[in-house]
Amino acid sequence: MLADSPDDPLGRLRASIEAIVHGKPDLVLHVLTALLARGHVLLEDVPGVGKTTLAHAVADAVGCSFGRIQFTADLLPSDILGVSIFDDQAGAFRFHPGPVFAQIVLADEINRTPPRTQSSLLEAMNEGQVSVDGELHTLPEPFCVLATQNPLEHHGTFPLPESQVDRFLMRLGVGYPDEASERMLLREATGTARKAETVLDPRQILALQNAADAIPVHPDLEDYLLAIVRATREHPDLELGASPRASQALVRAARARALLLGRDHVTPDDIRDVAEPVLAHRLVAASSADPGAGPDPERAVEALRSILATTPPPS
Repeated sequence: MLADSPDDPLGRLRASIEAIVHGKPDLVLHVLTALLARGHVLLEDVPGVGKTTLAHAVADAVGCSFGRIQFTADLLPSDILGVSIFDDQAGAFRFHPGPVFAQIVLADEINRTPPRTQSSLLEAMNEGQVSVDGELHTLPEPFCVLATQNPLEHHGTFPLPESQVDRFLMRLGVGYPDEASERMLLREATGTARKAETVLDPRQILALQNAADAIPVHPDLEDYLLAIVRATREHPDLELGASPRASQALVRAARARALLLGRDHVTPDDIRDVAEPVLAHRLVAASSADPGAGPDPERAVEALRSILATTPPPS
């Protein structure tokens, strides 16, 4: 039975989130792909398009704990990770965990806080643990960060460097809803937030992550994936191509997507459909002829789309 069927747990999971996040089935599929691939997501879009609603819906649907961190210029690493406070009764310091100790974490406007504070979250994302006062604390599993930033507003922000952006499995846009979806949002505007139906629990998500890891990739598809990655390193419009870490991210995402769509093997479509959200934010366009021009992410996206259109899949 296909996993996008309402009678299948994975189909019901997608349906539960789509009942809250109207008109965005591809976005929901990508976010769940990242979750099953043990990855994190960078949501880039303007305010008010549903990024927070999406994060809440995912946490509710998979029965996970939810934490929100509102990034500001004065936020400290301890505000994210937690702090050790002396307990008079115990006569010792006791660790009080911060909001990062949740299974689904919304890092809102991550580019509004200085690099030191950004790095504290990104280290936690990479290591699955944090160190406070020399003591290691393991983060809960599953653990997925959905970070947001507004790509159009730059005043008072601290852009994430390429090495930190690379920690996100996917970069996604949300976009405006279509007319029918926005009409549904209007009718639901009662002041009381709707919750997604809980379909799975954290133990089931961990089992699905293991199942995704076990999905085989045919050697011909490995060749196809590597051809795409190598082409990013040789394209004249790209100064920085995809790294080996990007190759690993691409195959993990392709496996997770195959599982979500009810298959026990990866297809060329799986690789092609996750390539842009997985690779585009890891690419840097070649310098423009105009010395005053800044980075041009759209040129990198266009180059990747050209690569995907001209790299033949295995027959």
